[in-house]
Amino acid sequence: MESRIPISLPILIPRPEHNISRASISANAVKVLYRLHDAGHRACLVGGGVRDLLLGREPKDFDIATDARPEQVHKLFRNCRLIGRRFRLAHVRFGQEIVEVATFRAHSEEGESSGVERAADGRILSDNVYGNIEEDAWRRDFTINALYYDIANFAVLDYVGGMADLEAGLIRLIGDPAQRYHEDPVRMLRAVRFVAKLGLRLDPATEAPLHRLGHLLEQIPPARLFDEILKLFMSGCAIQTFELLRHYRLFGWLFPATERCLSRQQQHYPKTLLVRALANTDQRLTEDRPVNPAFLFAALLWEPLREQARRLQADGVDEYAALQEAADVVIREQSQRVVLPRRYSLPMREIWELQPRLTQITGKRPLRLATQPRFRAAYDFLMLRADADEQAAELADWWTRFLGMNEAERIQATQPVTRAQAKKGKPRRRRKSRSTRQDQSAPPPGPDV
Repeated sequence: MESRIPISLPILIPRPEHNISRASISANAVKVLYRLHDAGHRACLVGGGVRDLLLGREPKDFDIATDARPEQVHKLFRNCRLIGRRFRLAHVRFGQEIVEVATFRAHSEEGESSGVERAADGRILSDNVYGNIEEDAWRRDFTINALYYDIANFAVLDYVGGMADLEAGLIRLIGDPAQRYHEDPVRMLRAVRFVAKLGLRLDPATEAPLHRLGHLLEQIPPARLFDEILKLFMSGCAIQTFELLRHYRLFGWLFPATERCLSRQQQHYPKTLLVRALANTDQRLTEDRPVNPAFLFAALLWEPLREQARRLQADGVDEYAALQEAADVVIREQSQRVVLPRRYSLPMREIWELQPRLTQITGKRPLRLATQPRFRAAYDFLMLRADADEQAAELADWWTRFLGMNEAERIQATQPVTRAQAKKGKPRRRRKSRSTRQDQSAPPPGPDV
């Protein structure tokens, strides 16, 4: 039986005492808030949107909590779709923007009619027990994510001490940390993400179980973990996230083959390539340039691919076939932990399979290769490898010079070098006369001559 959640009066921060204004909220989210409010429902902005606005950051999305049931929300918005089994949610779509609306939820004592469905290990499989705003606050994960901006009076409501933690720079779980991690192990990844993204620190009680509960991630569906991986590494702080995941022994439960390679790395090569790929991702996001997750996954799994290919080549499989077979093995095994959708696994394979083709730098092959749709990504990947691989560095230099040439220069640069041309480039040795050769072949004169 679950213990009852403590209910208390909230700390109310009136509009003059906080920095959130409607002008800083998405216009579409404001529309949803007011339509719910005008229909007689309570409507509040909640979660990361409130947290980020209070921190002076620009939120990526805005979530709304209300006492309206999902079916009632659906009736209010023609552009609404109900989703989810574990948590029933309403998505209100405005073009490319989706405003997520959730009904206030409550913790409930378990039973056949409770609405809560748990797995044997304690994970919550379904939780559609509706309640009021106080109960909703206590069932959220972190205190800093349980702050509400009420559209009725523009006040911020705090039931769990989230404002104090935000001011102290703390990330704290609501409730018993070990129990909350068992209920949803993904909370461990969220804790790491918030540390890296927000620059806050973990409350000691929240941090303590992380080192020993990584195995719980094995229970999470691989498709859900893929979504979490994108959030972890595509938020502009990928390097710090990677280091934190390894520090808390979580990375190995997400990428076991990569972790094995990192644990026995030589000359820091796997880590060098990974760190450069992560830095490249962070830089592109900072510059508001597009990032293809396939490139990052190619870097994350490159060293396991090389090891598998080397084993196959030792068994007599030729290089290209070994690479293809190794890719099958690595992708299949990785997808048991974190699924790799085909829209990412296929371009990732192409990046890998183009690496040996980049060594072919004579004839028409380089000219054709440079027109391949995935060539630029393969070249960028070669540049990553160049930092710790001398052969890759020489090859990267050649391709860099090649890409800077005009068409005529490219044709000239890729002409095969014949033996005659090779000799022509060397200084000609002067042929010695017969008498000189004979003199040199004769024994040297003695000292008395």
